[in-house]
Amino acid sequence: MQILKKIGLVVMIVFYLVAGANHFRDPESYLKIIPNYFPYKPALNILAGFFELLFAVMLMFDKTRSLAAWGIILMMIAFIPIHVQMVKDAPFLLGGRITISPLVAWIRLVILQPLLILWAWWYTRT
Repeated sequence: MQILKKIGLVVMIVFYLVAGANHFRDPESYLKIIPNYFPYKPALNILAGFFELLFAVMLMFDKTRSLAAWGIILMMIAFIPIHVQMVKDAPFLLGGRITISPLVAWIRLVILQPLLILWAWWYTRT
């Protein structure tokens, strides 16, 4: 189980490094899915990318891993309104190349988000 947890940690670090960097590489994709009732969408996108990168780096160190995992959990909870909005807006084209169907939007909301939260929770205890 320990080897699986280490592999999962490396995958999680890479996942959040790539996801965080993507907020800066392709901000339009993220701005499109942030609900209109949120103010300062560009700033929110930058903050989300920054915290994904920060938490990925924090996951690398034993002393900050648990804090990073709790940060990811809170971030995933904060992203729920975005996934609800995706369900409402589906189908739509994301990033000019990926079609988000209603089924995909629902899977992201009710399966992917809880799995990401559980995955991070696995690292809340040192």
